[in-house]
Amino acid sequence: MTFWAPNINIFRDPRWGRGQETPGEDPTVTSRYSVSYVRGIQGDSFEGGKLRGDHLQASACCKHFTAYDLDSWNGTTRYVFNAKVSLQDLADTYQPPFRSCVTEGKASGIMCSYNRVNGVPSCADYNLLSTTARAKWSFKGYITSDCDAVSIIHDAQGYAKTPEDAVGDVLKAGMDVNCGSYLQEHTKSAVQQKKVSETDINRALSNLFTTRMRLGLLNGNPTQQPFGKFGPNDVCSKAHQGLALEAACDGIVLLTNKAKLLPLSNTKTKTIAVIGPNANVAKTLQGNYFGPPCKTITPFEALKGYVRDTFYHPGCGSVACNSSVSIDQAVKLAKSVDNVIMVMGLDQTEEKEELDRVDLLLPGQQRALITRVAKAAKRPIVLVILSGGPVDIAFAKRDKKIGSIIWAGYPGEAGGIALAKIIFGDHNPGKLFFSQSISSFAFCIYYRQVELLLES
Repeated sequence: MTFWAPNINIFRDPRWGRGQETPGEDPTVTSRYSVSYVRGIQGDSFEGGKLRGDHLQASACCKHFTAYDLDSWNGTTRYVFNAKVSLQDLADTYQPPFRSCVTEGKASGIMCSYNRVNGVPSCADYNLLSTTARAKWSFKGYITSDCDAVSIIHDAQGYAKTPEDAVGDVLKAGMDVNCGSYLQEHTKSAVQQKKVSETDINRALSNLFTTRMRLGLLNGNPTQQPFGKFGPNDVCSKAHQGLALEAACDGIVLLTNKAKLLPLSNTKTKTIAVIGPNANVAKTLQGNYFGPPCKTITPFEALKGYVRDTFYHPGCGSVACNSSVSIDQAVKLAKSVDNVIMVMGLDQTEEKEELDRVDLLLPGQQRALITRVAKAAKRPIVLVILSGGPVDIAFAKRDKKIGSIIWAGYPGEAGGIALAKIIFGDHNPGKLFFSQSISSFAFCIYYRQVELLLES
């Protein structure tokens, strides 16, 4: 019943591997997103609703507190990174989403991050956790570490001289819950060495168990609670699968549609080639941090439902597009059909937690594959980009043989169907001037997706 979400870090560097989890680089948009997300999770839906006493439908957790936007760069990892942030930048950029999450969203949880901020580990920063969150923002919930964030204060950062010092630092700073085993292993000896007091431990336990009580976990038989009987059949209900499709459809953006190429006609289009390393892979649609889908249909499978003679070729053996590249075969297929749809972009081998990108280009030989296929095709092609972070596809905008460009993000289990519906005109996609960056429009789309999900 405790969900460690939402991720409301500011997506300042577009190469950040975890940027795909966030609503974006704008503090105001991220703040509004955080409030709606938390209220939906906890049972208050949207702004203007009334909290139902102290009861929580589920517990939301605003993370990662704070100035966290690097995973691995030039030998520096998130575990040792020291974010040097001016007080003004902290107040103007990084803190507004967390302040809104607490003061307006009434979040019941906060997660302190791995990194240091101006030399102090976030989970050991009394000013951050106690003075700011609890005193200034009146935060009443529990504060958890990110996983193993307490251990790195000693083991990786060297900020604490001993494990017991690390335990004392975080508990005295105001952290309550350790994701990991460090407190379990070292709190007793920290008490014996007088590095931490019983008062600090009691406060942490009080904040933890208060949250559990608000969730109704101590009210007797859990199956008698409002959500105690939910199971897989409830998750995969027809209504919820319909909502997944609606969110996917509304989250896809048409960047350009030269000469009104789209929508295609399923009566006039006799043959289609669906080409690209993301064209027939269901897992890519889901991005990261996903549970088992009810069902998934790839873009190729969904498009085949519109045109019987639909053919597939990956073009590359993987999104990296370095080895097993079959450009000549893809070109041959493109020459033989009425229309070509290319599904390219990124996946979790290119951007993810612990993996930042080094540039914004399409990986490997993707650009060469796109250009050669477009040149060989009978008509201008449709280019679909799957990615969480932005990619530089300016070359595609300039290419007259690329008629339409669609950005789909990682649209989830219904993403393949959503793409097919948009390409063949059964859903009108969002539109955007191409001059705006992908990183700018994605946040508004994510915000709308969250609104849709919370309506259920």
